[in-house]
Amino acid sequence: MSDKGAVSGTEAAPAAPPPDRVPAADERGRVEQAARAAEPARSRWSRLLDSGAGRNLGLVAVLALLCVVGVVSADTFLTTSNLLTILTSASIIGVLTVGVTFVIIGGGIDLSVGKVMALASVWATTVATQSYGAAVMVFCAVAVGVGAGLVNGILIAYGRIVPFIVTLAMLISAQGLAEQISDRRSQIVTDPVIAGIANTRLLGIPLLVYIFAAVVAVGWVVLNRTTFGRRTFAIGGNAEAARLAGVDVRRHTMLLYAVSGLCAGIAAIMIASLTTTGSSTHGTLYELDAIAAVIIGGTLLTGGRGTLIGSILGVLVFTTITNLFVLNNLATEVQNIAKGVIIVVAVLIQARAQRSSAAG
Repeated sequence: MSDKGAVSGTEAAPAAPPPDRVPAADERGRVEQAARAAEPARSRWSRLLDSGAGRNLGLVAVLALLCVVGVVSADTFLTTSNLLTILTSASIIGVLTVGVTFVIIGGGIDLSVGKVMALASVWATTVATQSYGAAVMVFCAVAVGVGAGLVNGILIAYGRIVPFIVTLAMLISAQGLAEQISDRRSQIVTDPVIAGIANTRLLGIPLLVYIFAAVVAVGWVVLNRTTFGRRTFAIGGNAEAARLAGVDVRRHTMLLYAVSGLCAGIAAIMIASLTTTGSSTHGTLYELDAIAAVIIGGTLLTGGRGTLIGSILGVLVFTTITNLFVLNNLATEVQNIAKGVIIVVAVLIQARAQRSSAAG
């Protein structure tokens, strides 16, 4: 009798709905709970110092300091033309950085964005593609970028291969394919619409800067105001907890790399317009600049925490440093050393912040 009672009691218990049928409100709560569970207990003061707003204010202070250095060292630094040059230079790497920010917050890494951008620029500027007009060129660049991102995502999420290895292999493959298609030659952009993007100005500001701002705005909304963004933070903080909360971790990871590829495709059109060429040499070391900007912007390399605004401020810091070196005729080697030092310092600050957070 007791066995029957136990069995009947077990049978009477309501079954939990499968993950794919969890109501949207319940899933949202579970995802947010999983994201909060990934954060260590910290004091109020520690949370304030380690907040995204605090890090962003620090980067703004660094930018202000660089501007002071620029004013002192170069008379032309604060001219309108030079400031627009900084923004234009930041726009292409900035678009790439948006995609890389999504991937790193989600707990991954993408080393291939620079060469995926180069491949997309080459594919979009072949004679055959350009014969169909600007719309097809844009579609081709975006399709190549998203396709490469999906390949990365599928191999990482479903093939269970380490992201570093997959994206490194994509970097090499994209470089080789771009060289093969272009025969290692620069392909001239003959379409007037694409060529005119970089020369178009609205209210005195280059159209490339507006494209950059639009990508950042859309990325910010998606990351901070949608379920997709909440899932990204949850997966980066604790993938297993996110899975138990009903999130399809593998599919979401695949989509994160598709977002990164989409940004690479957009950047391909931008750089093709700016240089009026599609070339396999485009994007060399851009992936490192994008990752470095994300790191100094406060995004954790382990995922789960970060801000898109911080990443963009990181791009502006690096671009301003490059501009200062150019204005003062300093060697590229010194510039690279300075960037390397900044990256190391940023990682050390992150590590110290994590230790203090765990202690708090």
